[in-house]
Amino acid sequence: MSNKEVKAALKSARDAIRNKEYKEALKHCKAVLKQEKTNYNAWVFIGLAAAELEQPDQAKGAYRKAIELEPNQLLAWQVRECSNSPISPKNVTMDLFVWNFLLSSGDKQKWCDVCNKLVELYHQEKKYLEVAETWQKLIQMKQEEGAEKAELHQLWKKMIQLLKDSTQNQDNKTEQSLLTAFEHAVNSADTVPSEDHQNLYKDFIQCLSKFPHEAARLEKACNDMMTLYPTVSYPLEVLCLHFIQSGTLSEEALHSFSRLLEMDASSGPGIIGFGIKCLQEKKYKEAVKSLTEGLQKTSQCPAAWHYLAEAQMKIHKHRDAVLSCNQALEALGTPEGPSLRWKNLILQLKAEALIKIADADAAEEAIRALEQIADANSDPVVLAIRGQAYLNKGLMEQASKISQELLLCHPDLAESHALEGFIHYSQKNYEQAERSFLNAIERKAETAEYHQYLGLTYWFMSDETKKDKGKALTQFLKAAKLDSYLGSVFCYLGNYYRDIAGDKSRARGCYKKAFELDGTDEESGTAAVGLSVELGDMDTALSILNEVTEKASPGTAKWAWLHRGLYYLRTDQPSQAVADLQAALRADPKDANCWESLGEAYLSRGSYSTALKSFRKASELNPALVYSIYRAASVEQILGKYKNAIATYQEILKKTEDYVPALKG
Repeated sequence: MSNKEVKAALKSARDAIRNKEYKEALKHCKAVLKQEKTNYNAWVFIGLAAAELEQPDQAKGAYRKAIELEPNQLLAWQVRECSNSPISPKNVTMDLFVWNFLLSSGDKQKWCDVCNKLVELYHQEKKYLEVAETWQKLIQMKQEEGAEKAELHQLWKKMIQLLKDSTQNQDNKTEQSLLTAFEHAVNSADTVPSEDHQNLYKDFIQCLSKFPHEAARLEKACNDMMTLYPTVSYPLEVLCLHFIQSGTLSEEALHSFSRLLEMDASSGPGIIGFGIKCLQEKKYKEAVKSLTEGLQKTSQCPAAWHYLAEAQMKIHKHRDAVLSCNQALEALGTPEGPSLRWKNLILQLKAEALIKIADADAAEEAIRALEQIADANSDPVVLAIRGQAYLNKGLMEQASKISQELLLCHPDLAESHALEGFIHYSQKNYEQAERSFLNAIERKAETAEYHQYLGLTYWFMSDETKKDKGKALTQFLKAAKLDSYLGSVFCYLGNYYRDIAGDKSRARGCYKKAFELDGTDEESGTAAVGLSVELGDMDTALSILNEVTEKASPGTAKWAWLHRGLYYLRTDQPSQAVADLQAALRADPKDANCWESLGEAYLSRGSYSTALKSFRKASELNPALVYSIYRAASVEQILGKYKNAIATYQEILKKTEDYVPALKG
């Protein structure tokens, strides 16, 4: 093939490409290469045609061959540009190969154009490290040329835009490139302070907050922004959230919380920080209040939910603590790195709260929570909690096995002996339980629960230990001193003062305290009301009853409605008595005594028909209630139903011949 024929074949190939006849173009090019294997243009045209035919490997090989033949020739680039073929992932590998060659061509303008194009392709392929490295080369070249500060600033901002989507799955080099771009951008801005610069700083801080290992850098950025923008609360809020999430509350952290609240009293992180401070100072109710309020504003903070659960545990709001732990786990998502530590802490706290609820379902949920803790079997405290969960579920064999392992491997751990004590106590082996709880107290004397259970052990062991002031009473008092929110121990103190010491006034005070701490404790509430009545203090009794009934939802707090209803009945207030006794029956419609009392209230009010129905209902539920049968007969007599009344009186006398009211009726 002569030179003239080669040129004609190449022209035919070029025309075929323009007409999108790519296979025809390949035929012409291959004909040329049979004659001239080193024909640069033929290889370029093959590359272009192969790319359009979706044959990237062949295209890449053709371009490589062309570049090997003519390293300084830019025709490969020019032909690629003239093709008007859209950039697509299938062509990226080929394009990168050609454009990387052009980066070394020496033409700076062309170099910049190619660099931009190359970055665009890398970005499409989500190759963020290559984006960062290529763009930094461009900035370096611009710096060497003496580019203006404003131009460099825009280049750094462009780099931020290119890398901002990479924070979810980037390597450390890309991360550092992004943070470096932010640092250069915030430091190269012309107008400071300004709204644009402020927003750029916010973006920088927000980016840093995604990387737990950049704590020092985050603190510096927040402090620097606060210096430049002292009235803007954002950097201080991020800093406070960082301190909260880190779990280490230094003087600097506490100062930051106070400073933020001074700047913005409604700030969620600030209120949360104040709540944590209250928790540290053992002001548990204030801590719960502040943490709850703060989390209403800043809900996606797992550490804050954990602190709230911790505060709720301190005041024995165990069900609330479980809910807070669930919120913490939800906010945590799929944890890794430092977040995994929070997950383990939250799951352990949740299990502890569920164990305090002390029923089989809660125990099962506690076991499931403990199973999710990483390396749970290597932590003896977590194992002790698991043992308690098994015990609550009635799985004595599993609980005993864990107890034996802990005592063998961790004899100096208070929890090992406490678990053994709980097992003995549940089996009523009180002498063995006493030894176990004494051993636990010897190792951890500040745990109120151990003293409470030792007191309960003495309470049930014998009459002697129950009455011995140095036994049960002493341990209950120690428990109450160590934990002033432990309502159950105040209930037992009330039992001691009422049943053993005969001190009704002091007993009433203990019951009242127990009920104030736990509004669901009916035993303490009933005892406090009963003793108040015995002591002639109806104001206190009514105060307790009114507080309970005001908060009660329908179908609950039967004891309070019943007691207040009976009070109204005794004090000749039948309408109020009817309302309260009806409320008590909504909670327990099968209480015969309550129906009998309701009948009396209706009778006092003059509602004879409804009184009759109530007395009959009481006798249906409990045929042994002779008084209800008698009252039904007396109402029938009042209503003029004499035959029915006589029949009912006779029915009573068959069972109880000397029942005087029936004889009289």
